Amino acid sequence: QVQLVESGGGLVQPGGSLRLSCAASGFTFSTSTMSWVRQAPGKGLEWVSDISSGGGRTRYADSVKGRFTISRDNAKNTLYLQMNSLKPEDTAVYYCAKDSKRGQGTQVTVSS
Repeated sequence: QVQLVESGGGLVQPGGSLRLSCAASGFTFSTSTMSWVRQAPGKGLEWVSDISSGGGRTRYADSVKGRFTISRDNAKNTLYLQMNSLKPEDTAVYYCAKDSKRGQGTQVTVSS
């Protein structure tokens, strides 16, 4: 079955950076489009970014464009999200996703 395990979250000051990772198993990662979504406290799920199976196509929400970079390593079955210039409004639980399946999430808190 699909398993997704996120890591790399934490507490960071505004303007700081974090790199999230997602270890995938139970499916053919290299042929799957993958996404990052997030859920801020008291709000619904928000799509953040996605990447094609080969990594050649990426898309970003306007709220993170120019600050976040999605990437993948198909040899390691791992998805990444490099987050730079973090803002307090980026505070959320971040999930990697394949279709409607998500992992347990990793908390990102941006605060001084």
